Amino acid sequence: MDVLSEVLKAVKLDGAVFFNGEFSSPWCMREPDAHTMASFLSAHSKHVIIFHLIAEGRGHARVEQDGRTIPLVAGDIVIFPHGDAHLMGNGPPVTPVDSTRQLQQVLAEGRVLSQFGGGGELTKVICGYMTCERHLSQVFLAGLPPIIKINIRDHAAGQWLEDTLRYSVGHAEASGPGGAAVVAKLSEALFVETLRRYIAQLPPAQTGWLAGVRDPEVGKALGLLHRQPAQPWTIATLADEVGVSRSVLAERFRHYLSDTPIGYLTRWRLQLGAQRLTSTHKSVAEIAAEVGYESEPAFNRAFKREFALPPARFRTQSKLTRKQETAGSV
Repeated sequence: MDVLSEVLKAVKLDGAVFFNGEFSSPWCMREPDAHTMASFLSAHSKHVIIFHLIAEGRGHARVEQDGRTIPLVAGDIVIFPHGDAHLMGNGPPVTPVDSTRQLQQVLAEGRVLSQFGGGGELTKVICGYMTCERHLSQVFLAGLPPIIKINIRDHAAGQWLEDTLRYSVGHAEASGPGGAAVVAKLSEALFVETLRRYIAQLPPAQTGWLAGVRDPEVGKALGLLHRQPAQPWTIATLADEVGVSRSVLAERFRHYLSDTPIGYLTRWRLQLGAQRLTSTHKSVAEIAAEVGYESEPAFNRAFKREFALPPARFRTQSKLTRKQETAGSV
């Protein structure tokens, strides 16, 4: 049972946009944050995951508010899972070029190549932007650092990953039927494989959601909860399915997730409820039943504790916010 796949089914990775960059040293590029990117991609209600592949040459990356510079070489994929504003470059310090203009040209003109720099050493970069559901994505994104770096050329699947991304960029120009769907699916496969590589490389003492996925007992429990969130789970029934005692399951859950299995399930159900309130026209009562609540009042009380608003007002406020954001970007 692949719990990561179960979560990503709900998160719905989509809307990939790619373009090639050819930058000559010295160069520096500033990428705006996910919220700004979402406005360019007409995805106001979505979260944007930003990633880059160093196809040739070298460089470095730094999240603006972090300050730590990470060196990059050919074959590195660097992902900014929280969509933090960041800098990328190579060579001595220069004034950063705002990539906002580059992305606007990609979207408006269909451009897939950006070039600038001082004329020195060449760095070729493939830049990608992928959207996902804002609330549900926080389940697995919350445990990730601001930057993830994985080299795809030091593993048997590396060539496949790189070929996939290059193919995706080629299809960014395609306007034929199904072209956008192909790019979206390929980008999803790339992101999932990168996360799997990241999970495999986590140190044994690591905690958090992704580390919990790797643990046999916690991973199986998470898979069950995500596959059947409306099931009337108790710690006893869950432990029985996993094949361990209640105390062992509770202890391992606390170790990795700092929560109880039922506490985790409650938050996931409410996140699912929030997603359905903003993406469907189903009644609050219908959504409550779908996510595992026996009554609408019980769902209302739990939802208000989590989001500080009752479900109906949350839905109204979300619609109003989207209208304002859309009007502001026109």
